[in-house]
Amino acid sequence: MKKNNKTIHNLRGIFMISYNPLFRTMKEKNISSYKLLKRGFSRSTYYAIKHGKGITTNTIDQLCKLLQCEVPDIIEYIEIN
Repeated sequence: MKKNNKTIHNLRGIFMISYNPLFRTMKEKNISSYKLLKRGFSRSTYYAIKHGKGITTNTIDQLCKLLQCEVPDIIEYIEIN
């Protein structure tokens, strides 16, 4: 699995929350991690995202506000069979 994905196992299969849309959105909007940090985003939270750790809905909300985007521009849900 890629570093920026969180994997969830259950009885039906493997499910993954991917942060790849966030990195695409940042690239499209020409916003670096440095710019996010300057806008008040937590360095430790950005580090957690880069390493595929879980984030809260408050963090998703904050990213949507900072990047002026929608939730699908931040995360995506992938089912792996």
